[in-house]
Amino acid sequence: MPTEKLEFYRLPIPLDRDRFSRDLLRQLAETLDKELGPDKAAEAVSAIGERTGATIDMYYRAALKSVNLTRVEIAAALVDLKRRIEGDFYVIEQDEEKIVLGNRACPFGDKVLDRPALCMMTSSVFGAIASENLGYAKVELKETIARRDKECRVVVYLRPTAEAERAAGREYHAGVAEQAARVTTRK
Repeated sequence: MPTEKLEFYRLPIPLDRDRFSRDLLRQLAETLDKELGPDKAAEAVSAIGERTGATIDMYYRAALKSVNLTRVEIAAALVDLKRRIEGDFYVIEQDEEKIVLGNRACPFGDKVLDRPALCMMTSSVFGAIASENLGYAKVELKETIARRDKECRVVVYLRPTAEAERAAGREYHAGVAEQAARVTTRK
């Protein structure tokens, strides 16, 4: 039978834009991990996430018609952005020094399992948004679904306190994502 008469759209193939994107990201993370090692793979994903976070931050500021988001707005934005991409983040606690978030469902689905470099996307997006508004953030990924924990536990430190200093995480500073985007576009 000639292929032009086949109705490919009726074939039971589990493929759509979302699944394709998640498969692509998993393969990218796996390739980076194999080629560069876990630390360099995390760095590469983090750089992408910072630029993405700066863009998402602009979306929220524009929608709220705000120059800077408050801590409460930042927490709401982090939960909302993950909800929009099918994550299930929620605020566990927040105060002037930190926001603690939990997550019951990763936006990457099962594609994140054993690919902790993908968690750097969450770290850097959260870090970029918080630091662009407050000047500083440090994100600690205490538990992750990628490492096969039941849920994620993410702490976003908003000030360089003694507790933040002791935390195993990545620091973010205002303007870094914007500078990275300018350097990238100049090449």
